[in-house]
This record gives sequence, structure tokens and C-alpha cells, in this order.
Amino acid sequence: MKAAVLVRNGAPDKAFEIQERPMPQAQAQEVCIQVEAFGLNFADVMARRGLYDDAPPKPAVLGYDVIGRIHEVGSEVRDLELGQKVVAMTRFGGYAEYAVTDARAVAVVPEDTPAGEGTALTTQYGTAWFCAEEVTRLHKGEHVLIQAAAGGVGTALVQLAKHRGCIVYGTASTPKQDYLRQMGVDYPIDYRHTDFAEAIRKIRGEAGLDVVFDSIGGASFKKGYKLLGSGGRMVAYGAADMITGGKKSMFRVLKVASGFGLYSPINFLTSSRGVIGVNMLRIADNRPEALKRTLENVVDFYKKGIFKPKTGGEFHIDQLAEAHDFLESRKSMGKVVVVW
Repeated sequence: MKAAVLVRNGAPDKAFEIQERPMPQAQAQEVCIQVEAFGLNFADVMARRGLYDDAPPKPAVLGYDVIGRIHEVGSEVRDLELGQKVVAMTRFGGYAEYAVTDARAVAVVPEDTPAGEGTALTTQYGTAWFCAEEVTRLHKGEHVLIQAAAGGVGTALVQLAKHRGCIVYGTASTPKQDYLRQMGVDYPIDYRHTDFAEAIRKIRGEAGLDVVFDSIGGASFKKGYKLLGSGGRMVAYGAADMITGGKKSMFRVLKVASGFGLYSPINFLTSSRGVIGVNMLRIADNRPEALKRTLENVVDFYKKGIFKPKTGGEFHIDQLAEAHDFLESRKSMGKVVVVW
């Protein structure tokens, strides 16, 4: 089979090679999927840049999410069948014509599910669901800030927060403001021209926010945490600010890391605020049943029309470098997908 292999760190046009790889075999609790398309995630960009500790050693096949049909079923798998159209979260290996994953990381989807929408359901919508339904819970009337609200996870969080009846504040760049309004964001904030913390304080005063979802990290995290009111929850699931400018820079990494700030449990107690970190790889590795529950709920909301994934860009495998450049530019709105 063919696979897009990460052979070196750096620019995408030099980082990947299309190579022939051995056909993967499904173990007892796994399935092998013939991949129609795979999705891109910001962690892929970080891995390509050499900034992602969880990435496998090179040469490596990246990829967290795929859509396709079940090609092989492991001997202990009972609830999946050959030929079913599925979406799946992969523990890397998604950038290939065939991918193997734990059967609990797979969900059956309608036959007419588009590639971009389907791949978004796993990593993006799965992350959003876990952040907003498993580790915390959104309630009607709560004031919620979603950083990078026009991205894949951001879009999912907005849709879920609006479904729960929340008042939503969303940050995005200037060209994405109309998109935020179309999704129903109550207070779109152009972070390039406005300090989001100052803008929210003018609206909320001393009341503060109930939940902040942060994928940026660094100073963004610290400012968001300070906006929380009593009972507020900070949910962090990324550190995209580490590669702003597209260059590997240890100075940048250290600056972002220090920007998070230092926190004490005493402060959490006295202020009644909390910080929660989410890494979906850890959930997939250590809590597969929670992942299964998450994906089942996500697909159910998709079928009901509550979740409406947006495809930010669709590229052919020959355009993998362009797809990476597009995602890294932060110009995309929704899921970026690569088809075979």
C-alpha cells in the first residue's frame, strides 16, 4: 500500500515522501480500514515541525482520523462488519491507503457522509465533545469563550455551546468574523485588532466567564483564566501559539511555556476555579471505552443535524504539502482533508 511518510522535519514540500509500506494486519480487537480520506490536525503540523513529543520516530506515518470502509475485522470484534462505512480515530498511521485502529475508536456513519465532514467527527468533534461533555458540562445561560472558534474544534464547540443555550464569545482573525456570526456566536472578537480580555471585561464586568476553551496556550491561557468567575472552568486542549510564524524556535517554545503562568491548588480552592487539560491520545490509549462513548454521541448528534461539520479545504494526496501549508496558515475554517 501507499503511505505519506514523514522523513524529515521542516517545510511540508520536503518533509513527506509517498512510499510503499507493508499492508497492516488487524489484531484481535482491531479493524483495518480502507481509507477514502484522512484529516489534518494541528498536531500534525507540530509533529512535522518536530515540536510534538507524542509523534512516533521518523520515518513515521502521521494521521489521527480517517474515513473509509472496513477491510478486515479482528477476531474479537463483534459490533462491526466488513464493508461498513466508518470514521475512525487512529493512533497515527492515518496518512495511508489502509489504517489499523482499535475497534472502540470506530463509528459507523451514513453512506452519504462526505469525507471532510466524516473526518471532522473524530478528532475535532470528538475533542469538542470530550471537553464540553465529559470533563466539564455546559449549562443554559453560561458565558463561554472559545478561542480559535472558526477552526475545526472551535466550530464543534460553538455548535455544542449554542445547542446547550450558552452565550458564546469566539475569537478569530478578521476574515473569519462573518463565519462566526453565521454560526451564532454572540460576541465575535477579532483578536488581531482587539484584546479579547479587554473586550470581554467591557461586556461582563466583574461577573466573569463560566468556561474558557483554549487551544492557543501561553499568554492566551493566562488571560483566559483570569476572566473566569467563581465556579469557572478552564479547558485547555492545545498550544498552537508554539509555532506562530511557522518556524521551529526553542525560544518561542520557552516563551509560550512560561506564558502559561504558575498555578497553585490553593488558588483553585479560594477562587473556586479549575483548570482541565485534554489530550485525546491519552484518552484513546488509557480510556478506550470513554472514546467509544464519545464517538457514538458525536455521530448521533451529526445524524440529528446538531453537529454540522464544515470542510475547510479538500486536497488530493499529491497536494499534501499544500494542505499542510493551508492549515498552518490559519486561513482555514473547518476541517482540512486529504483524499486518495
